[in-house]
Amino acid sequence: MFLSFSLIDCLLFCNRWFTRDGWRRTKDDIILELKSAYAIAKLRKSGYSKQKFYTEAVDLYKEINTLMANGDKTSLRKAVTEKMYSALKNEIKQRESMWSSVNWELIEPIIKMRTLRARLIGVDRNDLNKVFVQLTLEFLAKQKFEAYDSKGVTVAGDKTKEVLVRDIWVFEKSLFHPGAYWRLCGRIKI
Repeated sequence: MFLSFSLIDCLLFCNRWFTRDGWRRTKDDIILELKSAYAIAKLRKSGYSKQKFYTEAVDLYKEINTLMANGDKTSLRKAVTEKMYSALKNEIKQRESMWSSVNWELIEPIIKMRTLRARLIGVDRNDLNKVFVQLTLEFLAKQKFEAYDSKGVTVAGDKTKEVLVRDIWVFEKSLFHPGAYWRLCGRIKI
């Protein structure tokens, strides 16, 4: 097999491996990977299973998007952190000022899902067991969306068309509270 490199590929490779900034970036990437691995190892000690978590994450993804579409702020509060609740509540308020109602549907199964990063957030410096774990997930999914005005006329989207959507969400769970559950704590805009 013959590999061909363009001049740009060669420059990027050389920049990464033969410059001080390139080595610093490589070191930073390795440290991030080690921190992620440590967070996953700590999470596994609490009974974490990637397959079980992915099932929960898809359920949360579907539930939160449905609650958002329905404007159900009360139920939404239980599935997200306080900071995220405030942001989503404002998003619903802004949307309701433009559209009367929204129809959202997830086409299952999810096309692709992967963990991008894991991290631990300490609560108490003196007690390393008091931590929250955050997992950043990428969802690639087909969805249907349609928005309506007060007369029921479609003003955005088309519920007959499937759209491929890439979302990056951050889920959080306490590792020191018994009965803690996963909640959405952030969405990363792409």
